[in-house]
Amino acid sequence: MPAVTRVSNLNSISLSSDEPQHRSKMRALHGARRRGGIVGGLVIFLFLSATVGLLGYYFVYKDDGSISQASLITDVVRKGAFDHIVLEQGEIESSSNIEVTCQVEARGTGSVAILWVIDEGTKVNKGDKLVELDSSQLEVQLKEERIIVVTAEAAVSSAEALVEQAKIARQEYLEGVYLTEEKAILSEMAIAEQELRKAKLAHGSSERLVAKGLVKSLQLEADKFAVANAQNQLDAAKGRLRVLQNLTRKKMLVQFDSDINAAEAALVAARSKLSEEQQTLAEYEQQIEMCVMYAPAEGVVVHANRYSGRGGSAEFVVEAGATVRERQAIIRLPDPSQMQVKCNVNESRVTLINSGMAAKIAVDALPGVQLKGRVTKVNRYAEPNSFFSSSIKEYATTIAIIDPPDSIRTGMTSEVQIFVEQIPDALQIPIQGLYEHGNKMYSLVQTGPKSFETRAVEIGATNDKMATIKSGLAENETIILNLREHLTLMDLPEVVEQDNSDMRDIATNSERGGTIPADVGPADGPSAGGRPADGPPVGERGFGGPSAAGGFGGAGGPGAGGPPDVATIVTRSMERNDTDGDGKLSQEEINNIDENRRESVAAADSNGDGFVSRAELTESIKKRMSEGGGGGR
Repeated sequence: MPAVTRVSNLNSISLSSDEPQHRSKMRALHGARRRGGIVGGLVIFLFLSATVGLLGYYFVYKDDGSISQASLITDVVRKGAFDHIVLEQGEIESSSNIEVTCQVEARGTGSVAILWVIDEGTKVNKGDKLVELDSSQLEVQLKEERIIVVTAEAAVSSAEALVEQAKIARQEYLEGVYLTEEKAILSEMAIAEQELRKAKLAHGSSERLVAKGLVKSLQLEADKFAVANAQNQLDAAKGRLRVLQNLTRKKMLVQFDSDINAAEAALVAARSKLSEEQQTLAEYEQQIEMCVMYAPAEGVVVHANRYSGRGGSAEFVVEAGATVRERQAIIRLPDPSQMQVKCNVNESRVTLINSGMAAKIAVDALPGVQLKGRVTKVNRYAEPNSFFSSSIKEYATTIAIIDPPDSIRTGMTSEVQIFVEQIPDALQIPIQGLYEHGNKMYSLVQTGPKSFETRAVEIGATNDKMATIKSGLAENETIILNLREHLTLMDLPEVVEQDNSDMRDIATNSERGGTIPADVGPADGPSAGGRPADGPPVGERGFGGPSAAGGFGGAGGPGAGGPPDVATIVTRSMERNDTDGDGKLSQEEINNIDENRRESVAAADSNGDGFVSRAELTESIKKRMSEGGGGGR
C-alpha cells in the first residue's frame, strides 16, 4: 500500500512537471478531431443534397412525361370582343397645302440667296411677310435696263421724225416742185406757140412779097426756117410736159412713198425695241418685288426642307444664306382643318386595308391624346425604295383625321391603328399558345394535372396579342403558353414531303423544246403568308411574335410577308446554341457557334458577365438592323 502510494505520487509529480506540454497535445488532438468532423459533415451534406436533387429531378422530369406545374405558364380559351388591327408608324401632314415657291428668275447664276425667312411653326395671317430674297443683282440689272429704255425711246423719236419728213417731202413735191415745173413748161409752150404764129405770118408775108418780086427768095427761106424752129420749140415743151406728168411725177411719188414706208418700218422696229425693253424693265421691277414673299392665306409656317433618301440627311434646309432655284418650294402653309396621316404599309398587309376603314391615331408628341380617323386612300403602286432599303415593298396609305385639334403639327410622328375587322364575340387565345409545325398551327391543351393533348387549330384574324380560333379549341380549355420549353409534351405529326415530280416534267419538256403538258396543273403555290401550302418540311418554328402591324411578320407566324422579326431570330439562335437550356449563352456555348457569327454574338454581352442573355441578344440584333446590318442568327 505504501509502495502504491509512492508510485501514485511519483506519477502525480511527473504529470505535474509535464502538464503544459500535455495540455497542448490534447488541444491539438481535439482540434484535429473537430476539423475531421466538419469535413465529414460537409461531405455527408453534399451527398444528401445531390441525392435529393437527383430524386427531385427524377420525380419532376422523369421519362413518363410528367412535369412540374410551377414550370407551366397557362391560360384559358375565352370568348370576347376582338379587334383585328394593322399597326403602322406614320407622319402627320395636311391634305391641303399652299406652297410658297420662288418666282424669281435668277439669270446667270441659276439661283438666288435667302436673306431672311420666318421661323418655322409661326402662325401667320394673309399678307404677312414670309421670305426675303437677295435682290442686289436684279437692282444692278434694273439700272442698266433703264438706260437701254431711254436709248430706245430716243430711237423711236428719231424714227417718228423721219416718217414725218418723208411725208412732208412727198407733199412738197406734189404741191410745190411738180406744179412749178409743170407751169414753167406750160409757159414755154405758150411762148413757143406765139413764136410759131409769128413765124408763120412772116413766112406768108414773105411768100407774097417774093411773088411780087419785092423780096428775094433768101428771105423766104429764112422765114421758113423760123417757122420750123418755132414748131420744134413747141414740140419740145409739149414733150417735157408729157414726161413730167406721166413719168417724172410717178417716179418721184414712188421714191417718196418708199422713203415713207422705210421710215415707218424703222419706226415700228424702234417702237418694238422700246416695248421689249420696257417689258424687260417691268419684269426686273416685278422680280425685285417678288424677292419679298407674303402669305397668300393664313396658316402655320412649315419650311420646305428636303431630305436625301440615303440615310435621311438634309439636302436642302430653308435658312438665311441658302440658295433656291426658280419654282422651288420654300414655305408650306398647311390647312390645319384638313390634317391626315400618311404611312407606308408592308406588302403582306396592304391587301387587308380598304378605303373607309376606321383608325385610331396616337401622336408621339401628345401623350394620352387619341385621335379618330378614316382610311381615304391606299396606293396601288409601291413606294420607291431608297438606297439602303430592302427589297420589301411598301404602299402609301392615307388616313384622314376627324376633327383634328389645333395642337397637332405637320411632320409629327404618329402611330396608326387601322381596324381591319372587329368581332364582338370571338374565341381567342394569346399568340404564345400557338406553335407552327409543317405549315399548320398547334396548341397544347392541359386535360389533367399531368395529362396533355396536342391539338391542330385553325386560326382566323390576329393582332399583336391575341389570335382568334376557328376550330380545334373550346371555350375555357387550359392551354400552355411556354411551348418551346416543353416541346417534349407535344405529339406532333410527321411532315409529309411535297411531291414535286411535275416540276421535273416541266424542266424535261423545256430542255426538249416542248410545251408544258396539259395534265400538269399549277403546283401548290404559296399561301397568303408567303409559305408553301403543303410543302416540304421547313423546320419546326414557334410563333415568333407579332409584327409591327398587328399580324405576324417574318418566318415566325402566319401571314408572313417580310423578313424574320427580331423575336424569331433570337428564338432560333437560343434554341440552336443554348445547349444547357438555362436561357442564356455561356462562353463555351458561344465558342461552339459558327465563326462567322461568333464575334457578333459575343459582342452582345453588354454587362460583361460572360453570358449573353435573351434580352442582350435582342438589343444587339435590333441595333445592327437599325445600322443597316444583318440580324445574324
